[in-house]
Amino acid sequence: MVLQIQPISKEPIVTWEALPADYVLPDDPVENIQQPPLAAALTDALGAAGRIQPQMLIGSNFGLVATVNKKTVVKAPDWFYVPQVQPVAADIIRRSYTQNLEGAAVAVVMEFLSDTEAGELSVRSTPPYGKLYFYENILKVPTYVTYDPYEPSIEVRCLQNTEYTKVAADENGRYWIPELELFLGIWQGERLCQTLNWLRWWDKDGNLLLWSSEQVEQEKQRTEQEKQRAEQEKQRADLLAAKLRELGIDPSNLS
Repeated sequence: MVLQIQPISKEPIVTWEALPADYVLPDDPVENIQQPPLAAALTDALGAAGRIQPQMLIGSNFGLVATVNKKTVVKAPDWFYVPQVQPVAADIIRRSYTQNLEGAAVAVVMEFLSDTEAGELSVRSTPPYGKLYFYENILKVPTYVTYDPYEPSIEVRCLQNTEYTKVAADENGRYWIPELELFLGIWQGERLCQTLNWLRWWDKDGNLLLWSSEQVEQEKQRTEQEKQRAEQEKQRADLLAAKLRELGIDPSNLS
């Protein structure tokens, strides 16, 4: 008789459990000075365009939690988006997010590449788990974006069946992010006195989503242009009135 040995499953056992109250969340410093402004700019543009709703959760360097093989695992991506979460009481500060327990699954995750070798692209399948492995196999995030601001270059991976597949850019070098119904691309310029290769959003018609500061500047320019037009109209009216008076015509009698 031949002994049949069943292969040992390597699939992680994932459950969605509340984070223990005494769990110490990682408080590591960001790995380069560009990460916070890049993340803030992405969120700012969505907010300025009216695309952030109360039920959404958008965060940066914020713990995403899963219980894997009965052990709590936390990853804090540089930027993420969840379309629907359960509200918390006004006096409670959300410390972390556990999908399926507190709301919908995480829809988009972004990581900005650091000096850590293969950190954001690590497929390590054992604790502490590589980030790519964690997002692909544990959270199963539909869209995973990695961005190297120094190249600069973007890679977008979409979950097809159970594996990530790289997505090609369009003719403008931008990537369609279906969960947000927006294109993501690179734009070089200045924001808050910082000149960087920024990640920016474009709508389906190719219109750039403006930052709040750009909207303020645009409104300022529009107000100034309207003021100049009003002044030009006044000057033309004054000139016409002067010519009428030269002809012995009282302009007030024409109104």
